Parts: sequence; C-alpha cells; structure tokens
Amino acid sequence: MKVRKEITVALENAPGRLGHLCECIAAKKINILAISVVESANMGLVRVVVDKPEALLKMLKGCPLTASVAEVLELAAPNKPGVLAKIASKLGKKRVNIEYVYGTATGRGKAAIILKPSSIGKARPVLRGM
Repeated sequence: MKVRKEITVALENAPGRLGHLCECIAAKKINILAISVVESANMGLVRVVVDKPEALLKMLKGCPLTASVAEVLELAAPNKPGVLAKIASKLGKKRVNIEYVYGTATGRGKAAIILKPSSIGKARPVLRGM
C-alpha cells in the first residue's frame, strides 16, 4: 500500500480536451499511473495519479485550469470476487468512509485500486496486510 498524491483537474467536457491534457503531461515526461474521469453536462473532473506530481502541478500552474491535490491510497489486491467488499467492510467497521474508488485488473491475477478514504491515518492500519 502506498500513499500517493492525486491531482484533480477540471476540464471543459468537449472533444479533444482530455487528449490535450494527456499530451501536455506526456510532453513533460510525466507518466500517468492511474486516471479517472467523471463527467457532468459541461465539465469533467480528471483525477490522475502520476509518477511526478510536483512536476504536473508546476505544469498546471501555467495553464488556465483549476487543479487540486488530495492524498489517496494505492492498493495492490487480488483480482477475485469479494476483495473490494472486504476492503469496504473493514473500513466501514472502523468508521472510515470511502469518498471514491477506482481501479483496474492488471492481468496477472492482481488489481490496482486507488481509494480516497475520509482519513488516510485511520485507513492505513485497517488495510495493512491486505
């Protein structure tokens, strides 16, 4: 389990905007480790975990984009039924809320999960060893 900085960028929900953002990130040799996009009618919220968060923040300061930073947990978990249920239940029993979660199967029997708990400090001991 790793604590990562996740950067959320508000983008206009229009063709090419996400592509442009990703091109800018790639041009700075910043690798996207995880990404999630949540859309609404006019705006999209792009959440990214990258290998160089400080470099991405510096790049975004030069753009007319709104960005924020949050700490999230990156978990490596088995890719099998019930794993996310177990994680959510353990956190819930300790009164830790999951604000949002996203992830993917890695193809090697593992899943990569990005999780935003209400408290990193309370969530880490609960999830240690999972």
